Amino acid sequence: MRHQRWLVLLAVLLVSVVITACPKQTTIAQINQDPAEFRDRDVAIRGEVVNSFGALGPGAYEVDDGTGRIWVITERGVPSRGARVRLVGRVTSGVTVAGRTFGNVIRERERELRRAG
Repeated sequence: MRHQRWLVLLAVLLVSVVITACPKQTTIAQINQDPAEFRDRDVAIRGEVVNSFGALGPGAYEVDDGTGRIWVITERGVPSRGARVRLVGRVTSGVTVAGRTFGNVIRERERELRRAG
């Protein structure tokens, strides 16, 4: 019985850590309407890649979630136009990549490609 209590306590603690470690899903409109609220914070967004440049390594791609668009800076290659993505990254501003300067952007930390539909 005592062993079960410890397992339950450990499971609750683990779930709490996972929930607080994952940023809440945010819309691009929320970020664009009040960028100062999100600056230097991790956010999670999902949407469709509508524009990109770069190939292997550093580049940028623009994501549209139906509420707005935002550029995402990546160090690991850009997804193709039309790809559905879910990503986690940090909101920042004034970033230059390959000679192009961007206002508010998300610096990608994690990316997951999703199937359309």
